[in-house]
Amino acid sequence: MVLFFVIVVLSGVILILIVHSQRREKCSQNLSTIKPGFFKNLGDLINVLLHAASNDGHSISYHYNLFLKERYEQFQQQQMFDIWGFFNPCICFVKAEAVKQLLSKGTGTNEKSWTYGLAKPLMGTGLITSSVDKWKPRRKLLTPCFRADILREFLPIFNEHSQKLVEHLRRETKKEFTFIGTPVTLTALDIIYETMLGSSVGALDSNSSQYIFAMKRILDICMSRIVKFWEWPDFIFNLTSGKELKRLVKMIDDLSKSVIREKKMQYLHGNEDSSNGKRKALIDLLLKLHFETQELSEEDICEEVNTFISAGHETVSLSTTWALYLIGLYPDVQAKIHEELDRIFGTDKERDVTESDLNDLKYLNCVLKETNRLYAVVPGIGRNAKEDMNICGFKVPKGSTCFVLIYFLHRDKDVFPEPETFNPDRFLPENSVKIPEYGYIPFSAGPRNCIGQKFAVMEMKTIVSAILRNYTVESLDPRDKVLPQAQITLHPSIPIRFIEENLAFGHMEEVLNIDEIISDDEFCLPHHGVHRSGNRAHPLRIVFNGSEKLI
Repeated sequence: MVLFFVIVVLSGVILILIVHSQRREKCSQNLSTIKPGFFKNLGDLINVLLHAASNDGHSISYHYNLFLKERYEQFQQQQMFDIWGFFNPCICFVKAEAVKQLLSKGTGTNEKSWTYGLAKPLMGTGLITSSVDKWKPRRKLLTPCFRADILREFLPIFNEHSQKLVEHLRRETKKEFTFIGTPVTLTALDIIYETMLGSSVGALDSNSSQYIFAMKRILDICMSRIVKFWEWPDFIFNLTSGKELKRLVKMIDDLSKSVIREKKMQYLHGNEDSSNGKRKALIDLLLKLHFETQELSEEDICEEVNTFISAGHETVSLSTTWALYLIGLYPDVQAKIHEELDRIFGTDKERDVTESDLNDLKYLNCVLKETNRLYAVVPGIGRNAKEDMNICGFKVPKGSTCFVLIYFLHRDKDVFPEPETFNPDRFLPENSVKIPEYGYIPFSAGPRNCIGQKFAVMEMKTIVSAILRNYTVESLDPRDKVLPQAQITLHPSIPIRFIEENLAFGHMEEVLNIDEIISDDEFCLPHHGVHRSGNRAHPLRIVFNGSEKLI
């Protein structure tokens, strides 16, 4: 009896291997790929795990990114290539034409990939994570909330918190060490929280609140889970980090719902009108939909609030950090930005930025676009193939996971010559017309693109211009030492060391040798600064800690 049971089990395993191997062969027959061996049912994940097990000090995330880079270099001239994770093909899109055909196929490719489900504990089924059936009417409902006239009303909030950041950095000059990664992220959190909920979380003033800790920890757990494939099944995840995540999400939900209920009471008492002198917030628009159309429940509003706050502050803060880093590396680019700022603002460093100013910041806009080309904060997006598709002559089988690798798409040599060169002139009007549709998509593309991309660009322009109206900047580490590391978002692999000089000083102090500035032991700590000696006025020496996602 036991022998019969063993034979049945072994026969079943062999049958599964045969069926899986045949399916893999069929799915991959006309795609550029390297098929894993017959018994490698982990697919290409086994290569990542073997490298990670070598104890070279790097994380699984690092080895996964390295694997993707190697595979891209093998097939970069192809429209797409295939990798394997467990039993399903993952088709990677790296050329504009293939991306266009995928993302413009309609509802058949509007379904997000399963990986987005890992963010559902925080975001629920909001715009980013919802199925097509829920997303389509919800997107139509929320799009008017991001009209230009509504975004214009948020400019005072952008200005106020950008000036607070400038003042915060000025106060930091009294300290021996300063660092900017945390303040930039806290400023972005302050902005998105106030524009979303109409109240202040005071992140920059006090980064020790439970809300700030919870939001940071939630993002850390979600980013960690994406590369720990053994935590993908919920029943395993719930036995590990899932317990902590559930507790933290409840804390965030409780606060969001408390603010929502308070706003509901104000609305019911007739205080929703802007004539009371208070700034409008996105929550006011959501509540209007809640009461007037009944198409949004309180739970729906909470989902979207958590989605906008978590995704909004993380992406903007990283983009801003990368932009300032690159600006600090290229003095000629920075000089052009300062010329543009001087032309628009003159010597007035404190005047609020207007919508007209933002439109006039054309060169800064090119710089931000080139930053987002090199360091697309969301390095890839995923879709599920709900049906068999033919894309660029290749068959994409139903059930495939389709990944648009934006990071590599933006490095297509046919579109961006010398792709690793930082060249904002690529986005001057006469040059940008040469970029094909879907060749540059930092905010995704197609129907499920980022609903808040105009909001994000306005915010980044306001923050960066506020800093550069008051300071000149210099980055100490070259790009070959600060490598982009992809998780859910794109972070620097090491802390970014940075110098900032108040424009009032009119000169740049000589930079000390890094060995005199910071010891090796200090360089391994979570927070890093650059030493400033003496009591006289001197440049603000700042280290970006982009790798920490601090809030």
